[in-house]
Amino acid sequence: MHLFLREPSWLTEMADGTLKQLNPFSGTEVWTVPGRGNRPLGIKLPDPAPLAPGEQTKACSFCSERYLETPPEKSRVVRHADGTWETRYRTPAEHLFDTVAEFRRVPNLFEILSFDYWHANYGYRLPERIAERKARYLASPAGRQHVLGVIDTKLRASGKSPAEVAAMSEDARIEAASGFFGGGHDVVLARRHFVDGATDNTQLASSGTLTPDEHAQFLNFTVEGAATLLSLNRYARYVAVFQNWLKPAGASFDHLHKQLVAIDERGVQHELAMTRLRANPNVFNEDAVNYAAYSNLIIAENEHAVAFAGFGHRYPTIEIYSKSEHSNPWDHTPDELRAMSDMIHAMHAATGVDVPCNEEWHYRPADVDLAMPWRVMLKWRISTLAGFEGATKIYLNTIGPYAIRDRVVPKLYALRDQHKIAQMDIASECACRPNSLKYNRPRH
Repeated sequence: MHLFLREPSWLTEMADGTLKQLNPFSGTEVWTVPGRGNRPLGIKLPDPAPLAPGEQTKACSFCSERYLETPPEKSRVVRHADGTWETRYRTPAEHLFDTVAEFRRVPNLFEILSFDYWHANYGYRLPERIAERKARYLASPAGRQHVLGVIDTKLRASGKSPAEVAAMSEDARIEAASGFFGGGHDVVLARRHFVDGATDNTQLASSGTLTPDEHAQFLNFTVEGAATLLSLNRYARYVAVFQNWLKPAGASFDHLHKQLVAIDERGVQHELAMTRLRANPNVFNEDAVNYAAYSNLIIAENEHAVAFAGFGHRYPTIEIYSKSEHSNPWDHTPDELRAMSDMIHAMHAATGVDVPCNEEWHYRPADVDLAMPWRVMLKWRISTLAGFEGATKIYLNTIGPYAIRDRVVPKLYALRDQHKIAQMDIASECACRPNSLKYNRPRH
């Protein structure tokens, strides 16, 4: 006889109102204590300063008048006058300014895992078509000058003195730029630093200030970039996709961008989740979306995606799940991708441009045979970890899941009424059907 075993309660409210949370996939324990949540969410913006002429397009190295300050771009998305979109690849240095890119994918100047890492540890070499592209780019005087200028900036930022850089041969400097062409850490840059028509330096452009159509292009372009990095490096097991918005969340510039990092491990988060998944293939339904629905934490839903206030996270978190049967973003249908984009965009818009946050993607690693849903975590970086957390590994969140829901839902209604987000069901409008995630259903 097998004894019935009940899962632990992921949310427990104490008599005084303290809400204890346990994350079903990581085991992270979080408490939300009454009285600590009545704080403003966003950062304190500086006093508005008028933008100087031209500053909208050259405020930082990611801006559209400063293309030569980033390594050679891999691809760009342009919007034509008739409203159609086009992705262009391998633009030569001479033609970088022929069009204005709505989004660009460029190598990160300071890679987390460098080209040298892959070469030294795995014998990785540039694939033939990438080596050919490098040769063509460097054969152009403008391309060679561009690469040398960027690598000199990187070498100086890495600690080499101007004299040391000047003493290096041109060939040695070019060799140090291999990662610009075959590295595994890319940045996807949006066009705007400030919203169109901005008059002062506080009017930043975030994911939530894009239109739904623009955000869909941003997401699709990111998905394509992640799939490309995996296809080019057989030693990569996963591509981490994330977005740091504002400096308190780890951003180098307050300019909208995502990062794609190929890594040779699955990561601890996936290892922990897979332990639960192997024991219960339906765990993402039962302990995530179903549990959130039974706990009245669902924020919004559309045909192919659902968002809810997350529990058991170090920071207040909105979780967005794809309902698709496909485990990888690049296997989703166009409608499924658009549904995820609309949901992510709406959550950013409701969060607000002044809230530092991380957008983290989670999907099935390349060497995993288990089905799992694509899910995106939007984490509000509004608190600083302190001694209590370090001593106990119990994390204090100033805003609990129900407070997240209650802050976001009214904003979603207003944004929908203003046609600033896509149509979707919100809160009590949601169907909340059990087992809405299809990843675990047999395919025919």
